[in-house]
Amino acid sequence: MRALLTALKTYRRALLIYGLLLLGGWLLADLLRGVTLPEMRPMNEPLIHRMVMLALAIYVLTSALPFVPGAEIGIALLLIFGGALAPLVYGGMLAALVLSFALARLLPPHVAAKGFRKLGLGRFALLLEDLRATPPEARAAWLARQAPGRFTRLAVRNRYLLLIALINTPGNSLIGGGGGIAFLAGVSGLFAPTRFVAAVAIAVAPLPLVFGLFT
Repeated sequence: MRALLTALKTYRRALLIYGLLLLGGWLLADLLRGVTLPEMRPMNEPLIHRMVMLALAIYVLTSALPFVPGAEIGIALLLIFGGALAPLVYGGMLAALVLSFALARLLPPHVAAKGFRKLGLGRFALLLEDLRATPPEARAAWLARQAPGRFTRLAVRNRYLLLIALINTPGNSLIGGGGGIAFLAGVSGLFAPTRFVAAVAIAVAPLPLVFGLFT
């Protein structure tokens, strides 16, 4: 019973943080809309440009973090600004996922495993260490042999399609968000950089494309 109450308390805390992040995204988008209205004087255009670039940098950096609802914040920006901001939102989300992936690739495996152990994920840390100790070209086959069940083995073999599906899953911030998914992809060593970039470029395209074409 105590464990259930603790889990519920943690779940409520996660939902609160999730809501605050979404609210922050909406407020940031609304603030940007207020300072970039057409009636602003031309002399303020450099300031407007700097503010937009600063907001984009914040968007990229926060979206690269695990459990941050970057996609939802991007949707808020698109809903407030419309298709005019679609290229920036697309480029920002793509940059965020590539940044998270690249940082994870550069992280030494033992450091990543230590971090997962501190989070109570000892079995995953051990799996990660064994996986990264396997030669890159043999990792997928090794993991498929270790994975229990046919579905898991199928997921490993079609991991790029799974990556695209997870990034487009509504509410994926509760399982790590785009940043967390990209981080796990990078730290696992299962994804080739060029193929990862191609996959996420496809994954984050639909919404910006719709807004860019129809708004």
